[in-house]
Amino acid sequence: MARSNNSNQLLVPGAQQALEQMKYEIAQEFGVKLGADTTSRANGSVGGEITKRLVAMAQQQLGGTQQTF
Repeated sequence: MARSNNSNQLLVPGAQQALEQMKYEIAQEFGVKLGADTTSRANGSVGGEITKRLVAMAQQQLGGTQQTF
């Protein structure tokens, strides 16, 4: 199994669990089975959607435009 070389540190305790849950929910919505056997394009689409939603959530909290999914 591949070892993660991600050096990013989360600033909010417990955020990892929420991000993991979001990842699997999005993967299910997209019909992607996450894992080593899945193409990087499919896995990347999930990561891209996570980023898109997190940015939208931050904008909403900062008083920006509201967006629904």
